[in-house]
Amino acid sequence: MIGWTISDWIATYRAGATPAQRIGELLASLAAQDAAWISVATPETLRARFAALASRLAELGGNIDALPLYGVPFAAKDNIDVAGFDTTAGCPAFAYPPTEDATLIARLVAAGAIPIGKTNLDQFATGLVGVRSPYGIPVNAFDAEYISGGSSSGSASVVARGIVPFSLGTDTAGSGRVPAGLNNIVGLKPTRGAFSNAGVVPACRTLDCVSVFATTTGDATRVYDVAAGFDAKDGLSRAQPPASGAWRVANAPRFGIPAQPEFYGDAQSERAFHAAVAHLEARGATCVPVDFSVFDRVTALLYHGPWVAERYAAIREFAVEHEADIHPVVRDVIFKAREFSAADTFDGIYRLADLKREADALLAQFDALVVPTAPTHYRVAELLADPIGLNSNLGKYTNFVNLLDWSAVAVPANLREDGLPFGITLIGDAWRERALAEFAGDWHRATGLTRGATGAPLPGGEAAPADAAPARPAAGMIRVAVVGAHLRGMPLNHELSSRHARFVEATTTSSARQAARRSRWSCGTWRPPSSAPSWPASRRRSASAR
Repeated sequence: MIGWTISDWIATYRAGATPAQRIGELLASLAAQDAAWISVATPETLRARFAALASRLAELGGNIDALPLYGVPFAAKDNIDVAGFDTTAGCPAFAYPPTEDATLIARLVAAGAIPIGKTNLDQFATGLVGVRSPYGIPVNAFDAEYISGGSSSGSASVVARGIVPFSLGTDTAGSGRVPAGLNNIVGLKPTRGAFSNAGVVPACRTLDCVSVFATTTGDATRVYDVAAGFDAKDGLSRAQPPASGAWRVANAPRFGIPAQPEFYGDAQSERAFHAAVAHLEARGATCVPVDFSVFDRVTALLYHGPWVAERYAAIREFAVEHEADIHPVVRDVIFKAREFSAADTFDGIYRLADLKREADALLAQFDALVVPTAPTHYRVAELLADPIGLNSNLGKYTNFVNLLDWSAVAVPANLREDGLPFGITLIGDAWRERALAEFAGDWHRATGLTRGATGAPLPGGEAAPADAAPARPAAGMIRVAVVGAHLRGMPLNHELSSRHARFVEATTTSSARQAARRSRWSCGTWRPPSSAPSWPASRRRSASAR
């Protein structure tokens, strides 16, 4: 079940399995120590969820098709309220037990989904790096030396590794996109107000968007269709204008791309972006270099203007009483609010209005903008040494989007020469996220990439180009060859899949033994760097024998 899509999960129930069986097996397979999780569902919490789901299904006459997410497990960033879990926002002293699900969670549960855990994040969703948490550092799914990105670090990690088919993050300045780009998954960042923020700990309340991570755009839009909609409990919730749903990306689209893209010296990411642009053009798009300087001016308002004060306003009572409990880097960012006055806030609002007029005029020339999702990859050690400067670099192509009230979809593009993922983001006007995702899905299937770090092919995807970089096993995994009863569809294959083995390729032995098939798998349980293997004790003998 590792790497399953939403459709895969529902198919197993149509075949006779129950959510209690399959999700129980999934949770039993999880590593005991995994920094991506802050909390995992208890048996008592799950029993209540399963009972409610069974009751709901009975009301519908047993029709699974009436519940588009029936029995599908998912994870939520730990600044989103889920009944049965404390909400920490990445700060133990802030933790509280919510009395009910956030509106968004309630909508997903009503569609049949089962929340199985809360994921790690940069504290109070302040950062794009994933290293600002007392709960540990979720690392990149492809290489444990590198960051997963943030602030929705854990949410991206559990999707990239195939543990759940989708998860929820939040996005104020790129937290729902940067981790997607760094982990070879999709990040759908909706229009502000499309998803309710009722029951979500705010970062910058006027800018915050709950976002969706998935390995395919199809799964991301399936979640979007269930979750989006006006909510009277959220004062900033918005109803989608009826006419906006008709817009589509043109068959031969025009895209604006940065005339002088910045990669901070990363030649591999630079080549990966140019390859992605060439691929778009080969598929009929026209990519026009344009001056992106207006976006730098917008970004300056976010971290060097009064919007910093909104982060302070979100938690000021807690911050004043518990200053010592806040991560030092987060504390420095939030308390910078003291530098700004009410007059500065109005100056910023007026300045943004002028810049938005200029930015909207630029966007109107194109179907969308296409940018690198993240300009580079950073090692964990690099971020710990320079937590502010490198964080700013990661937001080069994301920071301005919510200030401008635009939508965006991050999608995998290719693998760099070193095997690390590279992604692009399509940016469009408000309420265009669904159409952008539709185009991104066609693009994604044509890349030949696999789903996240699972090695599983994309549904309906094309074969990888002959010159594509080889797939890199996830951190902590090794490549092995298997024969006989361990092949896919054979009786002992479960001994691989139960240990999170991921199919890589099928091959044959020498020409004299063409009938003998052999498969290559990446085997082992993912674990954080510099830690011992975390298989349950009862499994260590068989694991070490491989």
